[in-house]
Amino acid sequence: MQATLTVIRYKKWAIPFAFMSMIFFRLPFLLNKKINFFKLMGTGRNGTFDIMPDLNQWAILTTSEIDNQTVITKEYLVELYGKFIVKWFSIFSKEVYVLLLKPIKSHGLWDKKEVFGHMDSNNVSKGQIATLTRATIRLSKLSAFWKNVPIVSNKMQQAKGLTFSIGIGEIPWIKQATFSIWDSLEDMNQFAYKMKDHSEVIKKTRSENWYAEDMFARFNIIDSYGSVQGKNPLKNNSVTL
Repeated sequence: MQATLTVIRYKKWAIPFAFMSMIFFRLPFLLNKKINFFKLMGTGRNGTFDIMPDLNQWAILTTSEIDNQTVITKEYLVELYGKFIVKWFSIFSKEVYVLLLKPIKSHGLWDKKEVFGHMDSNNVSKGQIATLTRATIRLSKLSAFWKNVPIVSNKMQQAKGLTFSIGIGEIPWIKQATFSIWDSLEDMNQFAYKMKDHSEVIKKTRSENWYAEDMFARFNIIDSYGSVQGKNPLKNNSVTL
């Protein structure tokens, strides 16, 4: 199994088409037999869980049984997304950034599904790694959750080894996720488990039962393609769709 995360920054005049893509993309994905799971999502403004959406920036997460892809090309994107969606990107987007990922560890559920399977193995994380943390927040716990978000968000942006992060979500304020890239597993663990503010919030999520559902996944990064906010966080290249 491989996963892709695609971040699309739309031209300002094309924001209505970004909203429409959340409807129009569903049928092509549902009909695509190569895709096992997909999510069409908005993004936050500050690189993690964010109460304010970035209307210019949207995201797509997919998993597929394509296991042998090692380089992202336009041909691969057409194979995965179809000509309609790739053409949509070329007309309405300002930037497209794609990450090709190999899941190496996962636990928890997303819409009652083990999206990447349950992997608690000793898969080796070499060099830069990516993580995805997502949750469905209980309505009764929304106030407590969002009260604690700024503390963790500010610490995360200052954390050693953080290369890139983005807040993504299907439903504003309720279904939220953070995708992040770290220079090493050690840097990620330092933030996740040894930074006091973050570890205390993690304890609260459990003791106060904030989440109706949650999931954590870790990935090796196979390739990246394109740019976001004018650059590729992992390397200097660009994409023309």
